[in-house]
Amino acid sequence: MEGWRLIAAVLFGTGGLILVVFAMAKARDRRDATGGHVAITGAVAFTVVTVLTVLVATALPASVAWSLVGMVAVLVSVLLLTG
Repeated sequence: MEGWRLIAAVLFGTGGLILVVFAMAKARDRRDATGGHVAITGAVAFTVVTVLTVLVATALPASVAWSLVGMVAVLVSVLLLTG
């Protein structure tokens, strides 16, 4: 595996885990959600982040992989600054 793929996958995975936590918090805040609804939201978000991380690490071209990393970085930055 190339070095840039490993770096991109780690950056995407780290940012993605932060976004999973934000998604779970929003699911809890928007409804009087039970623990089950929050857990399902977290499981779906975690699955999406895991699949995309594996794709970044193995199959996606460099431009797409780094674009995903950039989008996650922007989303995490905006959420941390506004939340």
